[in-house]
Amino acid sequence: MTGTRARRTVVSIAVSAALACLTACTAAGEPAEAAGSTAASASSSASAPPDPATPSAGGPALSGPSGDSLRAVEQATGRAGSARVESTTVMGRELSLEATGALGWRDGLTGTLTITYTGGTTAETMRRLGTTAMEARYLPDAYFAKMGDAFADRVGGRHWIKYVYADLEDLDGAGAGFADQMRNTTPHQAVKQLLTARNVREVGEETTRGRRTTHWSGTVGGSTAQTVDIWVDDRNLLVKKVERGRTKTGELTQTAYYSDYGVTVAAERPPASDTADFKELLAAQSR
Repeated sequence: MTGTRARRTVVSIAVSAALACLTACTAAGEPAEAAGSTAASASSSASAPPDPATPSAGGPALSGPSGDSLRAVEQATGRAGSARVESTTVMGRELSLEATGALGWRDGLTGTLTITYTGGTTAETMRRLGTTAMEARYLPDAYFAKMGDAFADRVGGRHWIKYVYADLEDLDGAGAGFADQMRNTTPHQAVKQLLTARNVREVGEETTRGRRTTHWSGTVGGSTAQTVDIWVDDRNLLVKKVERGRTKTGELTQTAYYSDYGVTVAAERPPASDTADFKELLAAQSR
């Protein structure tokens, strides 16, 4: 493999890891380019569309009894500060994955998820490179993705990729939405979406994982319409969230379950000697 091709492969892996880390937390936005794309498109693929929590008509936040109920959910979930998370995400033909772990949001996004590729073109590419699962650690200033030995062999034995939010925002303005979405992936953000959504309605009471819950549904605006459904227990805490929309590669669906609110969350910064910086990888591919 030539030096240029090797660098492009490394950057493609890094972009795929970034996409997985983002989609494991939130279904909002459109995917980055596939891992097999050229290095030139890899840097721009870290972009994301406008935040779908913004109402397309610019209307006011939801009012009345429904608004009061959802604001109580937002406040209770926000105060809880952390939870265990299980999610599945499908992004058209490009990617499907599963994620499990715990996330906290009291002082910025923190936590650790195990992300497993289960299908799609990105998963096929990563599988050929010997990576079917990775660990993602989220800290307030950056997140880290642990790759396999095949990746480490290409970057001097380093297993982790570091993505600094500020660096993403400096990528010619393309990474700002990406970074914002990563930092706004906590369960109460879904409630904020519904508070600015069209056609919000209380569907009714349902049993979700053995718990009595109230089901809410609405359509949020943005570059494309997207539906958000949440199931809330009697403590005003989210038990389940489903987001559905469309991307350039097809249908997007994410289902997430939340439990053990208030759980202790830990996310240690990986050793610098075992970490490659995403911005430096991008700079190296242009040389």
